[in-house]
Amino acid sequence: MARSLNQVTLMGNLTRDPELRETPSGQSVTSFSLALNRSYKDSSGEWQEATDYVDIVAWGPLAERVSQYLSKGRRCLVQGRLQSRNWEQDGQKRSKVEVLASDVTFLDSRNNDSSEPMSAANEQSEKAEDKKPSKTKDKVVEVDDIDDEPINLDDIPF
Repeated sequence: MARSLNQVTLMGNLTRDPELRETPSGQSVTSFSLALNRSYKDSSGEWQEATDYVDIVAWGPLAERVSQYLSKGRRCLVQGRLQSRNWEQDGQKRSKVEVLASDVTFLDSRNNDSSEPMSAANEQSEKAEDKKPSKTKDKVVEVDDIDDEPINLDDIPF
């Protein structure tokens, strides 16, 4: 029997602030929506703009970090899988396809000054290591003291 593949990677802007809730069992769940912009040529050869909207759901610690660090308009990269839900509302059968997030990478800084992207799964471990010294050949160097000079390729011995 052949296996299926259900993997999604999306990059877009949040259309609303994430909504953090808790299940009766105490599990955190956050839902938010991404706007995905795309361009295409129509039948007359003119460029057109279109936007697709996709609902995202994150669970557990990921849900808490998304709710804490993301807000409307912020860019992010979501990796996960598609899932469909069915329910009945007011006597009508309803269904919805959404993305169940396994990882969310924040593409904007908290101050929107386009710094390095940060994965929600790695955000807390990075914070713990921010001021942690690193050892290099019996010399302790503070992470903040490292110069951001370009590397000269002639200095690399291999």
